[in-house]
Amino acid sequence: MIIEEVCHRIVFDSRGNETVEAEVFTTSGYGSAIAPAGASVGKNEAVSADVTRLPEISKKIREELIGLDASDQEGIDSILREIDGTDNFSNIGGNFAIATSLAVAKSAANSLGIPLFTYIGGCFSSTLPYPLGNVIGGGAHAPGSTDIQEFLVIPVGAETFFEAVKTNVLVHKTLKRLFSDNNLFSAKGDEGAWAVQITDDRAFEILQNAIDEVTDETGVEVRMGIDVAASTLWNGEEYVYRNARRNSEDQITYISELAERYNLLYIEDPLHEDDYDGFAELTSMVDCMVCGDDIFTTNTERIKKGIEVGAGNTVLIKPNQIGTLTDTFQAVKLARDNGYSVVISHRSGETTDDSISHLSVAFNSELIKTGVVGGERVAKLNELVRIEEMLESPEMVSLDRWLK
Repeated sequence: MIIEEVCHRIVFDSRGNETVEAEVFTTSGYGSAIAPAGASVGKNEAVSADVTRLPEISKKIREELIGLDASDQEGIDSILREIDGTDNFSNIGGNFAIATSLAVAKSAANSLGIPLFTYIGGCFSSTLPYPLGNVIGGGAHAPGSTDIQEFLVIPVGAETFFEAVKTNVLVHKTLKRLFSDNNLFSAKGDEGAWAVQITDDRAFEILQNAIDEVTDETGVEVRMGIDVAASTLWNGEEYVYRNARRNSEDQITYISELAERYNLLYIEDPLHEDDYDGFAELTSMVDCMVCGDDIFTTNTERIKKGIEVGAGNTVLIKPNQIGTLTDTFQAVKLARDNGYSVVISHRSGETTDDSISHLSVAFNSELIKTGVVGGERVAKLNELVRIEEMLESPEMVSLDRWLK
């Protein structure tokens, strides 16, 4: 598995922005990966480097990695950090680092002739996550639509991953018809969710109607979730909605009322990225997954702080937020060891790279956040359909903890 060549090139993401692809060739295998990019970006995320610096950065990485054993993932990721020399990859860029790190892992798996999820998770990787589907979008993903950034669905009654994906697609299609029936124009935002100029309350109402229709048709129970992306609403003193302003306590009360009213299974980023105490207070008030994205940024130090005060009970994992596969694994392990659930997530600026599909199985994540439609989203979902066929006795992961 000795690395013989490392290459980088500029390619494009789903928003048409330039991003970086890494290729790693070993004596017996090959792997490639592409870095995604977010629109709603936490201030503590790894920094992405300007892709025009590709010749310089690629040369640095190539010179250090050629001749190393691709199976030494931790050692290679440590070298990537040494090459960079900063805490947040502000030198070589988290985009170059994560693409290279994942390409190394893929080349090692390819050398062994096994899929990436088995290489990372071992022979006991046998459960599939439930797809967390973004069906109505606003916020930074679709300005002019809802204040809440994402209205999400989770097909908790599905018995197979294929059935789960099909159910989310039906909700998405049903919403389109309901919007049309109500003379509401809808377009697609960054992640393929419907962007509609309606209030949050109206979005909840129409989504509930769509869920009820799909459940009646299929018999599959579907639960609702939201990604508030509260940092984008926070002005330093209060949360600014289109028709309301809420201080921290008002925000906590508002979100807890939504959780009860709509039987929410999942709430992401309900408060801004530095409000650990507010996260903890809300977590103690609701009986659902309270997930941290911007507050944790797949960073073990920030997750540790959250654990200490009881902020949230679920961690969103985005590999490009932290820069390497090793750092991603350490964040997952810390969360698991302290009773937190794990959600593997895409970014709004995505590509057809399917690495996170494998990571979701390898890490036994409860949910995978991928979107519902669009080639870059479907690439992840279709790969999990294939993985389901590869597994000898595939099962959906247990959500019993959250379905009491």
